Amino acid sequence: MADFLEKVFHLKKRGSSVRKEVLAGLTTFLTMSYIIFLQPAVLSRDFSGNPTGLDFGAVLLATCLSSAGASIFMGLYAQYPIALAPGMGENFFFVSVIMTLTTMGVADAWQTALGIIFISGVLFLLLSALRVREAIIDAISPSMRNGIAVGIGLFITFIGLQHGRLIIDKPGTLVGLNTHFAAPDILVFFAGLIVTSVLKVRKVRGAILWGILAGALVALCLGKIEYRGIFGLPDIRQPLIFKMNIAEAFRVAYLPFIMVFLFMDMFDTVGTLVGVAEAAGFMDGNRLPRADRVLIVDAVGTLGGACLGTSTVTSYIESAAGVAFGGRTGLTSVTVGALFLAALFFGPLIGMIGNYPPITAPALVIVGVMMIESVKKIDWDDASESIPAFLTMIGIPFCYSIADGLALGFISYPVIKMLSGRGRDMSWLMAVLAVLLLAYFIFLRGRLG
Repeated sequence: MADFLEKVFHLKKRGSSVRKEVLAGLTTFLTMSYIIFLQPAVLSRDFSGNPTGLDFGAVLLATCLSSAGASIFMGLYAQYPIALAPGMGENFFFVSVIMTLTTMGVADAWQTALGIIFISGVLFLLLSALRVREAIIDAISPSMRNGIAVGIGLFITFIGLQHGRLIIDKPGTLVGLNTHFAAPDILVFFAGLIVTSVLKVRKVRGAILWGILAGALVALCLGKIEYRGIFGLPDIRQPLIFKMNIAEAFRVAYLPFIMVFLFMDMFDTVGTLVGVAEAAGFMDGNRLPRADRVLIVDAVGTLGGACLGTSTVTSYIESAAGVAFGGRTGLTSVTVGALFLAALFFGPLIGMIGNYPPITAPALVIVGVMMIESVKKIDWDDASESIPAFLTMIGIPFCYSIADGLALGFISYPVIKMLSGRGRDMSWLMAVLAVLLLAYFIFLRGRLG
């Protein structure tokens, strides 16, 4: 076995060993395994707590299988220690799309949303194969890209505070602080948040996972969840495999959704790729060997995720934790994939935790903290960049919709640029996207009220 692994992954050439790669894979898995609990919880209910139509157990199955398949494919084909799973941010936008489609009267909203994901994955695959992705990535300025990340981070944090029952509905001000700090829901939320925060400060691997488990223990002691066992396969009541409606997703009205998913996936992948490659010393000058393979794996992962019943699958920046431990080959990613498969046998435990929002709410807050760091990268000295970015940042949480918040930024950006005589500073693709969004709101969303 050692000879086989050496032949496949060239461990000695890259200064690594089987033991180091396996432990690096375990480290990466611990830092990103929170998605196993969060993804089913996020996709099975909308932002108001209503069912989306996606079954919790089926999403859990899709999450583990898509993450495992994409990570193993990354390890074998691209030979990089980069793991993949459904992306945070993309999953919330996916729910936003389902809610929007429902508002538009689309009968099979979640099936259509999966179809949109599938089409965006096909486009990503084509762009990666044709090597024209640079033009797409350059279409959105760095300030706008980072504004999107900050806006989604604020939105995820707001939802986490609501799920933790710390922020509640209040007449007159719409929302306010829940002052009943001794309430069980808030105790569970604070227990998870404090444990996660302290462990993050102490740089403990898997801090978010341990925080979730700590919250679950408090919830169990307070009688808020019922022990259902630990081992067992997910309880699937409505299968999601190959349920996407690709034909319906081909409507012109949904083109803005497809483009946003495409942009988000590209930015996440390229950002992760550069960050992990720099940390591991993979860069050859300004060039990264086999970069095209990484993008192809990412696109195939999204296609597979849509077929299985989950939102965009993308490369995880948490892979840097495994690289820091010493992971240098694809064996690290293969190990992560194997652990995602093993997680399927903890279905009752994941279902028990994921179905009680205050347990997973602290993880959303911490992920929001991680995403809001991008605010430093916005060009605040250039008002033509900072104003649209700011509108995006506040639009996403204030509109309670990632899609609508992005629309504010994408429409305002080319308008401000052109009217201020800075039209040459932007890509024509931004102007096209703004026109499509305006037409969508005036002729479609506007008529729906």
